[in-house]
Amino acid sequence: MIEVQNLTKRYGGFTAVDSISFEAHPGQVTGFLGPNGAGKTTTMRMLTGYMPPTSGKATVAGYDVFEQSMEVRKRIGYLLENVPLYRDMTPYSYLMYIAEIRGLDRRRQKVEEALDRVGMLGRANSQIRNLSKGMRQRVGIAQAILHNPDVLILDEPTIGLDPHQVLEVRDLVRELGRDHTLLFSTHILSEAEQVCDRVVIINHGHIIAQGTPAELRTELERGGRVLVRLHSPDGATQAVLDAIQAIPTVAAVEPSRDGVIATPINPEVDPRPDIARAVVQGGWDLIELRPLAVNLEEIFLELTRQSEAEETEGTASDAPDTLPEEEREEMA
Repeated sequence: MIEVQNLTKRYGGFTAVDSISFEAHPGQVTGFLGPNGAGKTTTMRMLTGYMPPTSGKATVAGYDVFEQSMEVRKRIGYLLENVPLYRDMTPYSYLMYIAEIRGLDRRRQKVEEALDRVGMLGRANSQIRNLSKGMRQRVGIAQAILHNPDVLILDEPTIGLDPHQVLEVRDLVRELGRDHTLLFSTHILSEAEQVCDRVVIINHGHIIAQGTPAELRTELERGGRVLVRLHSPDGATQAVLDAIQAIPTVAAVEPSRDGVIATPINPEVDPRPDIARAVVQGGWDLIELRPLAVNLEEIFLELTRQSEAEETEGTASDAPDTLPEEEREEMA
């Protein structure tokens, strides 16, 4: 499993990852979610020993990432966002090369097993330069599972793939999650909802929520913002907003593409009964009245909206010009 405790990474006065803590368990796909530049790749690079933290602790399969780095590397498989492949090699020769570097025994057997597991045995002897991006991604996953690691870390494995390839890789990720501790980074919310058993949401280097999608949905639905959809005459929008705003249990209202969003004063008190009464008294036809966060995408948008509101202005511009090149790329 993966255990992270107060992990922090700073560059001068800029904090890329700020005291985060989470766990990923065997037999589960843990989604690591966040917008571009949130700190996902920086965290993964620390977990794989690619870069040291400023402070904090992380263990992988029971070994400290920073004090027992070689033991961790034996037990971890890592797929980078941009898979580094030798394009003049074949998948078979490339994996044989990786097996030799890792000092594996029974190399041919393990290479064939890895290729078979990712569905690439039929293209084992094709030049990598002639493979589609989806197939190259499968070769990258094959090198990550070649040594049958306890832990797999996949950084944006479906980025740049066509819809058919995305579905194939998602199926593969779900299958791998049954046999490994799997940490899966993505900024595509629908993808995470389909693949992940548990999610960790990060924004501006802070973990803002974690749990199963169902747990996060329940947490936000309890007294959270609600969507009000109703049929009203043209020009009545302001009257609707004023009527809902006048409800004692409602703190704020705002128009949205789908209707009106109401925010309660007390998150422990559900404002929907009061809203329903106000709508009926106003003579409008109520079409829908539901909690706003009903899927992972809405949960993510709600949580990041709250996080952004708490950030001081100018936080995004605090990153120094002297960040390492790979960090500038991540934050772009």
